[in-house]
Amino acid sequence: MKTPLKSIIAASVLVISLIAGFPFVSAAGEKDEMKSDKVTFFGSPTSAISSSVAIPQSYNRLLFSGTVAPLLNKDGKTTYERYGNTKKQAIGILEKLKADLSTKGLSLADVTYLRVYVAPDPNKGDAPDYQGWFDAYALFFNTKENPVKTARSTVGVQSLVSPDYLIEIEAEVAYKNNSKANK
Repeated sequence: MKTPLKSIIAASVLVISLIAGFPFVSAAGEKDEMKSDKVTFFGSPTSAISSSVAIPQSYNRLLFSGTVAPLLNKDGKTTYERYGNTKKQAIGILEKLKADLSTKGLSLADVTYLRVYVAPDPNKGDAPDYQGWFDAYALFFNTKENPVKTARSTVGVQSLVSPDYLIEIEAEVAYKNNSKANK
């Protein structure tokens, strides 16, 4: 009995997708979700981040410039003493973002995208500490308190504006436009 080549290829793609952890959702299902009147996150349930985010027209966007860590100790002799390691700096940045969002009546649950720049850490062999960033992210997103999994890019860079900064984060936020024109 011969198996048609198309069936073999389709089965192979499905198996590879499942093994690799990629979501295998019908195009029709995602098209329906794209018509939603709420922000919709797409991606694998096992991933810490979303692969994409759909923001309906009835939402406004708020963009945050690159934010760096707060000063912990102005008299510190080392980067770690002044600003902390990558994880500590990232936590400080995300706390600043959380506080700024709160003053606007928003929260980290409204964040849809993060663009993250990680610089070499001299205490880590001059390599970016990606794991420090991932650990900090995990404290704020994809948690019981905030189940949102943002879309995200993490980029290793040669340096930031100060050698003390090991990470810089930009954020994109979406929030419902409650003006009468959008109702």
